[in-house]
Amino acid sequence: MKLYIKLAAICFSLALFVSCGNADDDVEFGVNGGGDLGLGKPVDDCLNLGDGELVLSIQDQYTTLPGKVSIFFKVSDTDGDPVPGLTANQFTIYEQGRNDECFSTISTTESFARISPNSQIFNNNTILVLDLSNSVLSSSMEELKTASASFVNNVMPASDTESFKMAIYWFDGEDKLHVLNELTHVKQELLTSINGINANISSDPSTDLYGAVIKATDKAEKLLAASTTNDRIGAASVVIFTDGTDQASRYTQTAALKKVDNANKNIAFFSIGLGAEIDTDVLGKIGKTFSVFAGNKEQLETTFNDISFRVSEQANSFYLFEYCSPKRDGSGENNLAIQVKEGNRQGAVQTKFNAKGFTGGCE
Repeated sequence: MKLYIKLAAICFSLALFVSCGNADDDVEFGVNGGGDLGLGKPVDDCLNLGDGELVLSIQDQYTTLPGKVSIFFKVSDTDGDPVPGLTANQFTIYEQGRNDECFSTISTTESFARISPNSQIFNNNTILVLDLSNSVLSSSMEELKTASASFVNNVMPASDTESFKMAIYWFDGEDKLHVLNELTHVKQELLTSINGINANISSDPSTDLYGAVIKATDKAEKLLAASTTNDRIGAASVVIFTDGTDQASRYTQTAALKKVDNANKNIAFFSIGLGAEIDTDVLGKIGKTFSVFAGNKEQLETTFNDISFRVSEQANSFYLFEYCSPKRDGSGENNLAIQVKEGNRQGAVQTKFNAKGFTGGCE
């Protein structure tokens, strides 16, 4: 199986709203390929699993005495789309010791295999970045507020949890990413901040889109670094909305796209464009994970809802898979392969673990 997904832009459009040939009534969606994040390698040929349609990307792994193996990974398909909602019975474990010619299947029942709540070790941060330049405030402010509130309600869990946080920023023509709401796990704080947006929040008619992309990526990198300490693992999503192109010309398109392309692979990028003045090609590259383009303001909530669904899928496609290994102290370094099946699709990844100190049983 091919473990790594090559960076690519795979775009398609889907017309949701059709009216007498008016292209401005179309909402267009662009799906973009993912990245080569994670650890692990293709499984050994002796397993004869064949090519896979699913990609398992290991983020971290560790062992816990007396004999537990824990693997934290992300599952996506070969187009880079996340695969959420998997359960322990969809996984098969294979182990290979130093005296084994190939892998042996480990019973998931006997090994007490389980998918544990990834909130134990996982932090997910979302950065919502809104274009609040004069063109938005004067023509689509209320629709944007409604759409943004819907986005928050869809992405943030029903019950506040420290594992899922969101920050909201906005930009206009200034060389600054303005704070609307600092990072928080409290949904109501975010909704209150959105409700407080008014026509006087900015008087700058220009749009510093590239600057906003660069600054938002820097913030995501810092959040990711902060959330991957103290035995916790982090992922982040950057969601950028605009109704136009970069007008400030303070930063170059090349610099903005390079910042996105070189960002940590655990940062997903989404973009939402509104109206006829946007550059869909550029926004598709900024939103390299997924991009959406709405023809008019009435479709904003639909587009934000679709992006919120994608952001939630990203967060829920990370899994903490744990099982009790039959390997014992003295067996040294062992190969481990994990296969997952979802419908008629499958995928697998191979890694290693050391059974030093392993005895019977698991906590």
